[in-house]
Amino acid sequence: MKKWAFVSDFDGTISHQDFYWLVIEKYYPEGHDLFTKWKAQEILDIDFLRKVFSSIHQSEENIIEDILSISIDEYVPTFVKKVQQHGGDFFVLSAGTDYYIYHILKKHGINNVKIFSNEGVFQEKNIHLNIDEAHRHFSKRYGIDKSKVINELKQEYTEVYFIGDSEPDSHPAPFADLTFAKNGLQDLLREKNIPFIPVETFKEVEAYLITKGVLT
Repeated sequence: MKKWAFVSDFDGTISHQDFYWLVIEKYYPEGHDLFTKWKAQEILDIDFLRKVFSSIHQSEENIIEDILSISIDEYVPTFVKKVQQHGGDFFVLSAGTDYYIYHILKKHGINNVKIFSNEGVFQEKNIHLNIDEAHRHFSKRYGIDKSKVINELKQEYTEVYFIGDSEPDSHPAPFADLTFAKNGLQDLLREKNIPFIPVETFKEVEAYLITKGVLT
């Protein structure tokens, strides 16, 4: 068994803004109505994202420029290095797409991090999601089943820590050895009586792991 892993959601957890909101605000105002339907559970998460990401209609150069404008928790690059220096592996687990995550991690010099997410490719001035229904992590609702990924990692690592911020993260949370929760995820986990550590920044996560002797 490997020592330990730290798994993080991306949108709203590492980043300060969900990529789909950037697209809606900048290129797809109709997305506000679609967002309301999604939140009312009239459409699946993955269908919502597919529609938003196929409504950009910009060159790849412009899309990447938009992606790189998204700010992240400034402590994340330092935190990732500390995890790795202390024998841990860092993973990103996102129900969005690896397309924009890759560019943002690269911009901030975040290396040796595996991304578990829906595959995204630039195609016809939009981002197309390649969803493999035969994949072992497949989820009809999200494209990727975060719980399956966490449980798989638990077969490899003695400890698996997780952090998230919203509804999709409420599903893997019970399976992690320790869950950190930001924003709306805190209320969701309280309602389900799932234990968690409330945080707003990765600096707070580091402080907690130091008290537990995981980091120094």
